[in-house]
Amino acid sequence: MQRPNSKTVWLLTAGAFFAFFLFGFSDNLKGPVLPALLQDMDFNYALGGTILMGIYVGFMTATLASGFLADAFGQKVVMVLAGITLALGVAGLMTLNSALGLTAAMASLGFGMGSLELGCNALIVSLHREKKGRYLNLMSVMHGMGSMLAPLYAGWMLSGGQSWREVYRWDLALIAPLTLYFLLVRFPRKMMSDTAKLNFRQLGATAFSSRMKAFYAAILLYVAIEIGIASWVVEFLQKVHGQSVARSTQALSIFFGLIMLGRFVGSFIIEKLGYLRSILIAGLAGSACVALSLLGPPQLAFLLPASGFFLSIIFPTITAAASGSQTENMNTILGLLFTFAGLGGIAGPWLVGIASDLGGLQFGFSLNLVFGLLMVAVVVVLMRLKAEEAN
Repeated sequence: MQRPNSKTVWLLTAGAFFAFFLFGFSDNLKGPVLPALLQDMDFNYALGGTILMGIYVGFMTATLASGFLADAFGQKVVMVLAGITLALGVAGLMTLNSALGLTAAMASLGFGMGSLELGCNALIVSLHREKKGRYLNLMSVMHGMGSMLAPLYAGWMLSGGQSWREVYRWDLALIAPLTLYFLLVRFPRKMMSDTAKLNFRQLGATAFSSRMKAFYAAILLYVAIEIGIASWVVEFLQKVHGQSVARSTQALSIFFGLIMLGRFVGSFIIEKLGYLRSILIAGLAGSACVALSLLGPPQLAFLLPASGFFLSIIFPTITAAASGSQTENMNTILGLLFTFAGLGGIAGPWLVGIASDLGGLQFGFSLNLVFGLLMVAVVVVLMRLKAEEAN
């Protein structure tokens, strides 16, 4: 593959970084606007949950479909499609009045975000093969910035008397230029269409090898612990540790803030340590934080949000490690990887909730520790497989 010139590399890198900022920003508007949406539309919690589920259905559909699209038609098609479906989703949220219509709009928004997840990661892996771990972590920092700014922006708009639809209206101010940017910027010819084409026999052998199955399990378990903590930490700290609403919600903000900080710091370390070793150390440290906060005195509750600092590098570094030296059908394989990540995002908080109903919140929340330890075990298996391949 002929390497693109430096100007093209940095134009596409900048676009991917901004797209990931938009991904985090658009994704995290839904929480702040949900109460206003339910009140305005006179929907119950069940309908609200159904509308939000549309995002995850769209996201998982995109991670599967966009990988095939990128390998068949090129990464440019996926990035432009992401912008179009994001815009359609926002337009639907601004204009539609039925629960079905709003669910479809959320699904379109989720499809756009899933396409950005696949497209941006694949771009960085293609452009920065030698230091892809560093750039994937730095790109994820941009997602964290968008995630942190979205609630502040939405709260400011809603507090100022604007409707929840107006909150989404201004999201278009970011989506429109991003779509135009990827429509106009030149992609290297290799990224415009994959000359290797889709070889389904070879794809099946690669995508479902023992190595890739282990990566699918690792990313599923990682996302399960991250989303499991993020979804239940406020309730856990209030009910088990007796913290106030203000202090427990601050803990969630700290958790996300430390994820962003950890990815920035980790971007300068993981290339030296190696991807699998970095994941192993981060998984052990993050699991230790969760274990001490669960089993220790209330004074150690601060270790729960602190786990975000260590867990932070795992998702982008798994992506870097899984892509390896793979060049053919890489987009499809990454799409499968992110589909398993989506399954982890659904399964983690759901299993914690089920277990909490059965054995109490302390018991249910401890599943996050189980997810972390299982992920560490899978990484050990990956390290052994790598050693066997080297021999």
